[in-house]
Amino acid sequence: MRAAVLRDGAMVVRDDVPEPVPGPGQVLVAVKACGICGSDLHFASHGEEMLAAGAEMEGMPDTLADIDLATDVYMGHEFSAEVLDAGPGTDAPAAGTIVTSVPVLVSTSGLEMIVYSNSTVGGYAERMLLSAPLLLPVPNGLDPRHAALTEPMAVGLHAVNTSRVQRGETALVIGCGPIGIAIIAALRYRGVETIVASDFSPTRRELAARMGAHVTVDPSQGSPFHRSTPAVVFEAVGAPGILDDVMRKAPAGTRVVIAGVCMQPDTVHPFFASAKQLSLHFVFGYDPAEFAESLRAIAEGDIDVAPMITGEVGLDGVAGAFADLSDPERHCKILVTP
Repeated sequence: MRAAVLRDGAMVVRDDVPEPVPGPGQVLVAVKACGICGSDLHFASHGEEMLAAGAEMEGMPDTLADIDLATDVYMGHEFSAEVLDAGPGTDAPAAGTIVTSVPVLVSTSGLEMIVYSNSTVGGYAERMLLSAPLLLPVPNGLDPRHAALTEPMAVGLHAVNTSRVQRGETALVIGCGPIGIAIIAALRYRGVETIVASDFSPTRRELAARMGAHVTVDPSQGSPFHRSTPAVVFEAVGAPGILDDVMRKAPAGTRVVIAGVCMQPDTVHPFFASAKQLSLHFVFGYDPAEFAESLRAIAEGDIDVAPMITGEVGLDGVAGAFADLSDPERHCKILVTP
């Protein structure tokens, strides 16, 4: 079987990956489409730093602890797939059913996240295993390429749900990469009446408008805080200095939701947040209900993800796609269609 894997910091294609065999409670699926996530790009470039950060973090399981960067790493967690076969005694959708799932594989040894792994094959492969109880059949004849974006859209929906934003409030989204775009789409889905989007890239600002932003701002031409008085600010950049700048400029009482994942040490001035009584909430991922709601919203036409898809490659094109995604003027989301 063929799969694109991370080897020595670069994506390469293997033709000799062992065929996955479904066990009890599992299904074998053929991958229809898999989105390339920014976290995959970051892991490819900064895997050692991510493993080190995971090892230092207390209070939750280190899901990266068993990864060996000297061995091929499987990735790909934004996927849709076609059911091929089920494991022994497994109640699963019929063969041919198009499905998606939260990226978790349940096995006799426990839970394996389908994100980065030396053993569990992800969506950058011809076939993979999924857990039957977690499968969501794709409804309404939805294009499998669009269904593959359920996962990133659930990230945006989780951020919006966490913010408790109301229809009459103004929301400001800082950064219009895939996370920021997903937040904008979720804000529009929730009926927020004033959505302001800020990004240096004209291409990303245009996409933000197509996805639901009412106002777009080029921060090089003036602060977005001068164009609006937001009740909620979503930080979706994840770079050092951004959060401190938001805290310095945000109006008193603003709720700040940090959805961008900053992997580098950063410096902030807590006085800004204290003096203005800002509320800071860091978010990550989503829950299963938000994943299911995102799929339903896409399938029913409440969220149109088509404008986000700016490229499509086969397995042989994954390495080039990783490089191309570094240019914000060219791409938002590239799909891998094995």
